[in-house]
Amino acid sequence: MLALRLTRAARLAVQLRRLLVASASAGTGFLLLCALGHALTHPDAPGSSSLRLAWCAAPLAATVYLAVAVARADPGTRPRPGLSAIGLGPGRLMAVSATTTALSAALGSVAALLGFLYLRGDLSGAPVDGAVSGVLALGQRLPAPAVVTLLALVPAAASAAVALTLRPRDPRPAPSAGSRRYGRFGAYGWGAARETFGAYGRYGARLASASASASAPASASASAPASASASASASASASAQPAGGRAAGAAQADPSGALLTQASDTRPPATTDGDGSAQDATGPVPGTPRSHTTLLPWGIAVLTAGLAVETYAGDTATRDAAPSAGVLLGWALATLGLALAGPGLTHLCGRLLQAVRPGALRLLAGRVLMEESHRIGRPLGVVCAVASAAYAAAALHDADATDFGPLSLIGAVVVAGCTVATLLTAAVEAKHARTDTTDALLRLGAPPTTLRAAAALRAGALLSVFGPLTLVVAQLASLPLAR
Repeated sequence: MLALRLTRAARLAVQLRRLLVASASAGTGFLLLCALGHALTHPDAPGSSSLRLAWCAAPLAATVYLAVAVARADPGTRPRPGLSAIGLGPGRLMAVSATTTALSAALGSVAALLGFLYLRGDLSGAPVDGAVSGVLALGQRLPAPAVVTLLALVPAAASAAVALTLRPRDPRPAPSAGSRRYGRFGAYGWGAARETFGAYGRYGARLASASASASAPASASASAPASASASASASASASAQPAGGRAAGAAQADPSGALLTQASDTRPPATTDGDGSAQDATGPVPGTPRSHTTLLPWGIAVLTAGLAVETYAGDTATRDAAPSAGVLLGWALATLGLALAGPGLTHLCGRLLQAVRPGALRLLAGRVLMEESHRIGRPLGVVCAVASAAYAAAALHDADATDFGPLSLIGAVVVAGCTVATLLTAAVEAKHARTDTTDALLRLGAPPTTLRAAAALRAGALLSVFGPLTLVVAQLASLPLAR
């Protein structure tokens, strides 16, 4: 009920994004039902039917990818302070997001079933004649378990992917497995605390409290104001001493004059800037963009492997045969490689914008690209892969005059529409994430034209890098298919 209420009370932009998910689910469900109809119509060709079903994995993956992006950009299911008190913690909000996604995808599956039955003539009474009549299983009874299984595939996969992506995570950083350290004398093991050099042998650090117990009767006869003033002076000197400083292990005197043992501070000394705020010398500097170039070599390797698999599959396939499962595997690996390399390439675009004595405009555009590389890098890589596939398919169509058919066009529209919608959704999410930064720049006096120029500069930098990459991948992918 809560998911239905949030769905009904959402804003127009959120409803449009959910409608896109439902439309993509309808297209994918229709393709799955067409694969089932082809298997029923041609029982003597199970290989062709299995290949059609395997090619439905591309629109299925694109639909799930769009559903995850829409769920992440939904402002109604984001964790907020105070919601846990009424039972809406991160786990409950994750369940609400998964349920909302399942409802949207189920609506699309129902629309796909109604459209398939209408084309078969079960609703209108007259079947449709044309190129799709061979995959509608005209005159045959549809197996209900197979229909339910295929139609439930998209909602189940989308909701599972949303639940896995939005699962609650521990905000605390994981303990790093560092090297084995030695603590104080005689202590051996994985010391979680670090002592400064010479802490054990510092003067007065390990003096026993025997003198304090011996002078206890004498201190008992002292006056209360004197002890209070001595205690205040001792606490003041202890609070004035910086944590982790050089005198952290020095001996202090109690009101009776005895030396007290003070263990050395286990934290390293902290540097203090001009305004008195302590900064950790070993931690990262706040505001520094995180580097996302670690997966760039792996993305290039997977992309190369995908192109190699596609080349081998194109060489072994016959000229008149449909694209084989090896071509599908090659395209899947190429798409995965570009998705892995996308954040690294976006990060490198930001670094290139800041190279060679940059001005304020290039600095702003480059830092934003470096900061948002993890948000828009992967959707850019997927769009690059889909654009290269479309370019290769167009080149193959011009060379061989191949007719792809209406089902291939439906699959291409679903995949291209989902990837472009995912990129736009990620761009909107990134824009909302830097709203505070934009407002701060406007309050400081930055003109709006500067922000628009920085956005145009970012778009031009991304286009100059991903455009040639798309053309190169498309040319390499279309060579084995054109032979």
